[in-house]
Amino acid sequence: MSDLVPADTTEDVRTRGAGVSRQVAVLPVGSFEQHGPYLPLATDTLVACAVAREIAGAYPVHLLPPVTISCSHEHAAWPGTVSISSVTLHAVVRDIAASLRRSGVDALVVVNGHGGNYVLGNVVQESSARGERMALFPAAEDWEAALERAGVETSLLTDMHAGEIETSILLHAHPEMLRPGYETSDFVADDRRHLLTLGMSGYTDSGVIGRPSLGSAEKGKELLASLADSFGAYFSMLTSDA
Repeated sequence: MSDLVPADTTEDVRTRGAGVSRQVAVLPVGSFEQHGPYLPLATDTLVACAVAREIAGAYPVHLLPPVTISCSHEHAAWPGTVSISSVTLHAVVRDIAASLRRSGVDALVVVNGHGGNYVLGNVVQESSARGERMALFPAAEDWEAALERAGVETSLLTDMHAGEIETSILLHAHPEMLRPGYETSDFVADDRRHLLTLGMSGYTDSGVIGRPSLGSAEKGKELLASLADSFGAYFSMLTSDA
């Protein structure tokens, strides 16, 4: 549980806040959706939390517990998937940011672990337009840098779901959560132009789109390390006086 729920006391938060010019909170947002027969429904939450923990180990941020259910409507054809509306997710993140500001934490980074959470971009844009300090992490450029550093062979386009990236991160951070089968479950469907209409079931029977067989714990470790390095620019931006 310590991997998902921070163990901080209120005094820990007070002490950390006293040592920085501006406090930054980090909110992991995952999902609860199918990830093929070998990765758990909570994969996106586990990935988001792994990224957030790596960040918290390198920067003095206020690490929050994750949002574990989000916008997974494209996976509704598979048992176990649960979704909330984009309006609800928007409201949840907005309310969390407002609560943080009332307690003296005026900057929030949303660490998104699920590609279907498109609305998070709107939350950040709208908040920034109001003069609030908020960022969405990682960006595609951060992932590209991480893939190169880790030696990931699959592109972001091909590695869409339950593929090399997610398998690698879980092999590193939560190997006990994987079940047999990722070694033989590769499936590629690069042309997904009707995904929003058809859902994932229009492109894959297994729920997998990617090459999980290429995953490794070492790649997962390097992916997280690279993302932590990339976060430095976000931290500097959010804590600057500009």
